[in-house]
Amino acid sequence: MFVRKKPNRSGIVSVQIIDKSQGRYRVLKTVGSSSDADEVELLVEKGKQMILRIHGQMAMDFVIGEDRHFIQTLDSHLHKVQLLGPDLVFGKLFREIGFHAIPDELFRHLVISRLVFPLSKLKTADYLLKFNGIAYEVTKIYRYLDKLRNDQYEEVQKISYRHTLEVLGEEPAVVFYDVTTLYFEAAEEDDLRVAGFSKDGKHQHPQVLLGLLVSYYGYPLAYQIFEGNKFEGHTMIPVIEAFKEKYDLGKLVVIADSGLLSKDNIAQLEAGGYEFILGARIKAGAKKIKEEILKLKLEDGKSAVLKQEDGKRLVISYSSKRARKDEYNRNRGIKKLEKNLNKGNLTKQHINNRGYNQFLSMTGEVKINIDYDKVDQASRWDGLKGYITNCSLSKEQVIEGYRQLWQIEKAFRISKTDLKIRPVYHRLKRRIESHICIAFCAYKVYKEFERQLKEKQTGLSPEKAIEILKTIYGLKMTLPQSKEPYTYLMAKEQEQIDLLKSFGI
Repeated sequence: MFVRKKPNRSGIVSVQIIDKSQGRYRVLKTVGSSSDADEVELLVEKGKQMILRIHGQMAMDFVIGEDRHFIQTLDSHLHKVQLLGPDLVFGKLFREIGFHAIPDELFRHLVISRLVFPLSKLKTADYLLKFNGIAYEVTKIYRYLDKLRNDQYEEVQKISYRHTLEVLGEEPAVVFYDVTTLYFEAAEEDDLRVAGFSKDGKHQHPQVLLGLLVSYYGYPLAYQIFEGNKFEGHTMIPVIEAFKEKYDLGKLVVIADSGLLSKDNIAQLEAGGYEFILGARIKAGAKKIKEEILKLKLEDGKSAVLKQEDGKRLVISYSSKRARKDEYNRNRGIKKLEKNLNKGNLTKQHINNRGYNQFLSMTGEVKINIDYDKVDQASRWDGLKGYITNCSLSKEQVIEGYRQLWQIEKAFRISKTDLKIRPVYHRLKRRIESHICIAFCAYKVYKEFERQLKEKQTGLSPEKAIEILKTIYGLKMTLPQSKEPYTYLMAKEQEQIDLLKSFGI
């Protein structure tokens, strides 16, 4: 017996309980149907609960006499089947981090729900009722979001920071910064939610910018939201300055990618006494510098330092793996241009410096060509990467430090896909900030979960471990004789037992 998702031609997915005990598939029950992916997942979990009850009833059919009477008596004391796995493990981590200092139990439910079933607040209320037996009116959730922003917002971030210090064993000397966009389903704009350049490709939707600061290994340190049309290069300094001031920190090394490289940012970082490692746009540099870079002829894995007139250093590295990737991407782009050219889809409006359009040229007044000499010139840069810095670290340390930026890219990926931080459905600024705060806390718990899974040598990824937790249910009942409440944990599979045991449960 299992739960099946059956897509229909209309785009609606039917969730069914299927039986194959007699050698053929038979629909026992249709749990429900929806075109909403989140709703479908809730229906799947509801189907799993139904299977548990069906198995219980089937077991009843095979017992007689006093045994049947005993089970019927026991059934009368059974209150509910509850999803327990996520709350057991994530609730433990929640307390270890220190988030239990926030007195409202709803805060814990919202954070853990974001890790297990990241849904809208309305559907979260539905999930909590169906799978945890906890009833919250959605209006109460909205009122709590207001309280979170007004009274607990700063304390939540301080709790997270204190725990990160415990994990790292020291104050962060190196911080990583990047910015992304979060779009809204609603079309209305205001002072904060404004359409702008979207990293999600949702250019018609209002959005906000989210600036995120993390430590080594990707532990979240601080964040700030900005207007959706703000230039991302102007977001970095406010976030770093606020973080440094809040925790009275000393010298910091700031690492960010080339999209945040600007004269203003560099000047402000230097004026603030920061050291930095920023991605360098080496192909857009001065002619003299570009000539020096191309003369280096670096071998795979090798690097060199070019001293700048202003005292900063330009570190150049070469990777054959990166070179192969650069060549592959360029060839794919050229093939696409050739295809469009042969179809007559390119006009003089396409001649610009965006992407691979830089290789287009125009002869006469109307004929568009691909300039293959430009393509050959571009290939000379394959595999080369530049980093501009004013720090005293060795060139190898500079390169390795910059490589850690993938941690913040991973943070954004997890937040957007696993935690579904966007689209955002809220309209009021304070609730938008609370929504992001809950996602920030959920990501913090996720990172601690990931760290402990590795430390305990479980061999499980966070994603796989969460799927296992979502299969662990419990029976809540009142014992017939003592009248005491009792919870029976239904964890019989070895992977369930091993995971709970690794967390001391």
